[in-house]
Amino acid sequence: MMNIAVLVSGGGTNLQALIDYEKNNKDCPYSIAIVVSNTKNAYALERAKKADIPSFVCSPYSVLGAERAKSADRDTKRIEVSNAVLKLCKEHKVDAIVLAGYLSVLGGDILAEYKDRIINLHPALLPKFGGVGMWGDNVHKAVLSSGEKESGCTVHIVDSGCDTGRILVQKKVPVLEDDSVESLYARIAPKEHEAIVEGTCLLAKSF
Repeated sequence: MMNIAVLVSGGGTNLQALIDYEKNNKDCPYSIAIVVSNTKNAYALERAKKADIPSFVCSPYSVLGAERAKSADRDTKRIEVSNAVLKLCKEHKVDAIVLAGYLSVLGGDILAEYKDRIINLHPALLPKFGGVGMWGDNVHKAVLSSGEKESGCTVHIVDSGCDTGRILVQKKVPVLEDDSVESLYARIAPKEHEAIVEGTCLLAKSF
């Protein structure tokens, strides 16, 4: 059994997919040990609470304090938050980390400590539409603007780059002529739920 930390930022629908799979499958190869959010108002925290999973907030403000957070640069915030997440993972005997709609970038020691044991869900078919600034609606806007005929989602191993790690799972959907950002996302979202579970199970079975 692989103990995982699920990192979140928003509504937590992908976290819910992981919770539901664990609950409904006796042979589930993972167990959610903790949920960590980088925003205090993420609804994902409510989902964790309802599932009796310990949850924590590791934001620049919670980690650095208000005054330091205001003056710290992006890299400092990133490293300090990442170190706080690492500390929680060690305390809760976490074997692997799943980024499920986590709208931040990990850096520093956590990447070495959990090398090849961190996976991320990206809302496009990598290596296309990845990298800095490519998250959430930005990705779907870029896909629509490019005239692509298909999109989808990717679960990949996290490395020191941005959306550059080895791909584990991809799910594809068609891009329709009259698609909006909202309609394209609505088609991709169910595939994300499938992919995050599939990717986490693959990681667990290789653990």
